[in-house]
Amino acid sequence: MIGAIDHGLRLIGSRVVDGIWKIGAASRFAGTILLRSGMSFRRLQLTLDEVYFTGVLSLVIIVVSGLFVGLVLGLQGYETLKRYGSAEALGTLVALSLVRELGPVVAALLFASRAGSAITAKIGIMKSTEQLSAMEMMAVDPYARVLAPIFWGGTISMPLLAAIFSAFGVFGGYLIGVVIIGVDSGAFWSQMQASVDLWNDVMNGVIKSAVFGVAVTLIALFEGFDAPPTAEGVSYAVTRTVVTSALAILALDFVLTSFMFTGV
Repeated sequence: MIGAIDHGLRLIGSRVVDGIWKIGAASRFAGTILLRSGMSFRRLQLTLDEVYFTGVLSLVIIVVSGLFVGLVLGLQGYETLKRYGSAEALGTLVALSLVRELGPVVAALLFASRAGSAITAKIGIMKSTEQLSAMEMMAVDPYARVLAPIFWGGTISMPLLAAIFSAFGVFGGYLIGVVIIGVDSGAFWSQMQASVDLWNDVMNGVIKSAVFGVAVTLIALFEGFDAPPTAEGVSYAVTRTVVTSALAILALDFVLTSFMFTGV
């Protein structure tokens, strides 16, 4: 009995120590990327290539998901608002739901699943095949040449993807509410324009998506860089990226929402 308790305490202690070590290593990793980001701006094509890799290649899933989320929001919102005689407020419900919450969060989750996993696999394979070590042997800094452009590419892409997601979500709400159900088009757009505020709603959504982009890209880069140089190690790193990114997005969303909308 005592041996089992001792083993359990040792296991918990080792997990805590490993977790603290990993947080410290990730913080140092992020600081190194920021300090060596000069090449990302001097050679802008490196960053633009990563914007294409992380952003443009994610457009299909973002557009299709945004459209269907908007369709569902419009349908469910109309059925709820109709009970209270407020069907004309459908545009407000769809727009605020997307701009404030669903747009940044769902787009970030999709970004983590598509781009985040691809980033981790890319860096993990480069490390396992010793491409990063070869760069160092040739006096090429892998942080400046590879990691920093990916970081800035993901950070730039995420707010743009969230905006596209929200735009297609609003379009989906318009299709189901105005074109199919028959809500007045003027009321749909005028209610939306009167209720959605640029600074309190739109900019808060942009801030959320930018924070999510930084978090997801850093997690993906660190997991790939820290992955054991084996096929199994890279596959586990990809899984950890998606799971950790999803938890980080939801936790950050709660914290940011608390500060933005409740005055905490």
